[in-house]
Amino acid sequence: MPHSDNYCVILCGGIGSRFWPFSRKTQPKQFLDFFGTGRTMLQQTFDRFKKIIPVENILAATNVHYADIVAEELPELKPEQILLEPQRRNTAPCIAWASYHIRALNPKANIVVAPSDHLILKETEFLTAIEKGLAFVAESGKLLTLGIKPNRPETGYGYIQIAEQCEENFYKVKTFTEKPELELAKLFVESGEFYWNSGLFIWNVNTIIHANELLLPELASKLEVGSALYGTPAEKQFIEENFPACPNISIDIGIMEKADNVYVSLGDFGWADLGAWAALYELSCKDAEGNVTLNCDSLLYNSRNNIVVLPSNKLAVIEGLEGYLVAESDNVLLICKKDAEGAMRKYVYDARMKMGEDYT
Repeated sequence: MPHSDNYCVILCGGIGSRFWPFSRKTQPKQFLDFFGTGRTMLQQTFDRFKKIIPVENILAATNVHYADIVAEELPELKPEQILLEPQRRNTAPCIAWASYHIRALNPKANIVVAPSDHLILKETEFLTAIEKGLAFVAESGKLLTLGIKPNRPETGYGYIQIAEQCEENFYKVKTFTEKPELELAKLFVESGEFYWNSGLFIWNVNTIIHANELLLPELASKLEVGSALYGTPAEKQFIEENFPACPNISIDIGIMEKADNVYVSLGDFGWADLGAWAALYELSCKDAEGNVTLNCDSLLYNSRNNIVVLPSNKLAVIEGLEGYLVAESDNVLLICKKDAEGAMRKYVYDARMKMGEDYT
């Protein structure tokens, strides 16, 4: 039976611009079904965690513009379980708000914070690790993240370097490194001391609130003064007035890279962060030439290591491409190098500024 002191916060308010043109401002990637399962990324995340967390203890934190989508995709959640950010301020303010909200409901709560765009192939092992992590943080006063054993020198993920082991499969974190260059990533993998940073966090509610007050006092001062309002009808107005003034900072930079009580639990769960097209390519089935075709039909000649994603009624005929993304959705056709992650935001920005909002 799920433990009544355990909570889950699903982060689902991002734009997902690196998956453009499929991911749009009005319907980002977390609300899409990339693999034809009949469930979106957000729904799969919810399905996963409700196996070990009481449904009434699951919160979805999203942008106010996605209120209707989240309510439609997760009808099991009550309106008060959907936290609506009035403005995007990155993950630290969002998590701080969720923490104060949960503490008002249960001052003993243990919380797992999960992005809504992760793929987990080994679900049983993953959920076991989450339950062990929740038990670890309940009394330890530690901030915990999950580290994934790398199987390649990936430059799109952050890395965690481990230090001494404190108990079975829990290690103190020595350093964080965000998205290293390829040569450095190779050294990390070869050393055996570095693990991918999954972006999944586990902590007791009082531990994370104390970390906020210690390391992000400006943020805490904006949200803590109304702590008596959390869980009441006045909470919405308080957040609308104070949340936009919070510093725009990630939980990684604001807390995890500064705190001295950060630990990591190591695992191999068939995990992937679907942050960009290159990640989707790595996870997908490939033909003999390394090409991936999703949703549509394709005829490829003298072409290798491409990913082709078009509407289901389209046929792609391609010759002479290597390492490209060919993606069409609605009114946009994109053809570029599949690992052009750094340029994707530029494409989106230019399309918005030069062609108009309808293209983004």
